[in-house]
Amino acid sequence: MKGVDADIFARNVPGSTERLARAVIGIAGCGGLGSNAAVSLVRAGVGRLILADYDTIESSNLNRQHYFQKDIGKVKVEALAAQLLDINPGVSLDLHKRKLEPGLIPDVFSGADILVEAFDRAEAKRWLIESWCRFFPERPLVVASGLSGIGRCNSLRVVKSGTIYFCGDGESDSNMGLSAARVAIVANLEANVVISLLTGNEVL
Repeated sequence: MKGVDADIFARNVPGSTERLARAVIGIAGCGGLGSNAAVSLVRAGVGRLILADYDTIESSNLNRQHYFQKDIGKVKVEALAAQLLDINPGVSLDLHKRKLEPGLIPDVFSGADILVEAFDRAEAKRWLIESWCRFFPERPLVVASGLSGIGRCNSLRVVKSGTIYFCGDGESDSNMGLSAARVAIVANLEANVVISLLTGNEVL
């Protein structure tokens, strides 16, 4: 990362900053999960993010997504990029304003060391997992599974299956409604898994 103020990461865990600065992380979706995870990854010192989302920001997003009133109507990847550069002007960002489909995964995320899944719909999560594992079977994939509702903090966990890490309760669906706190917890579980993998620390 060029032009980085070293003081930003002065309180980082010793030995983590250099490893994180060399990392490239893909984030598929920049809503409640993706926007919150991206903020935490940049605050931690990840050097490059690949952000993909085709959507624009609506007022109904503000109850859980890392955006503000001034962002309504803006393209998500662009509004999020502006926030991330405000945190660390030295971070490198690749922005893809496009709707992801299975065949696009290698084109968009080929440079990523790890992919963070941040989709809303179960069917999209399913094809993303299948596509990533087909194209990049050795690279980790961090997935959110079950984040709806309120409370039940002890139900939120990380479960590993091969190179896939599932974060959440594994069962709740969006019919229960979405709370900012619970969505952010799961997004930060995803970010924490990524940081742990990049720094060689224990995940589970």
